[in-house]
Amino acid sequence: MFGYACIQLSQLFNTRNGYTPSKGNTEFWTDDADIPWFRMEDIRENGRILSDSTQHVTRIAVKGNLFPADSFIVSTSATIGEHAWIRVPSLANQRFTYLMLKQEYQNIVDYRYLYYYCYKLGEYCRTHLNQGNFASVDMSKFGEFIFFLPELQKQQEIADILDRLDRLCNDLTSGLPAEIEARQKQYEYYRDKLLTFKEKA
Repeated sequence: MFGYACIQLSQLFNTRNGYTPSKGNTEFWTDDADIPWFRMEDIRENGRILSDSTQHVTRIAVKGNLFPADSFIVSTSATIGEHAWIRVPSLANQRFTYLMLKQEYQNIVDYRYLYYYCYKLGEYCRTHLNQGNFASVDMSKFGEFIFFLPELQKQQEIADILDRLDRLCNDLTSGLPAEIEARQKQYEYYRDKLLTFKEKA
């Protein structure tokens, strides 16, 4: 069995909430605006690895700096646990929490591995909610989620396998619905197995 580290989300990432620039300010939402502003609809329409959004804002709409390229967004309110890997500097709405990998981990973590591991984070989010009328993640628990990180080469091997399985599922553009569903369940089964580790005592 290969070795691995157990690292809390709050140790691995800097986090910050997304936001929506005022819709009442027309200077924020011009026709030539070019800064991506991500919403849940972008994930639903274009998948989970995103380099552009359907809506854009202008630079003056940004509070401080843009969120950096190669961040992850995770929905922590309303529709819980959805995630995407954002490949460009961007903004996202307030449903999302940004995960920005800390500098000290840049050379020892594979971004594709983190992307797949966010499926497990999504499951965790859906079981750690605040009580109330509006669905939202208990953010005190959010930071305690554990990422299991094997050595970089093993992360890359796991990501390679999941890439191939993902392509196989997504290439099924035709065929019987039952076959497509069976392949999807097979992919989810192996994704879960590959990303499950025994917690160290």
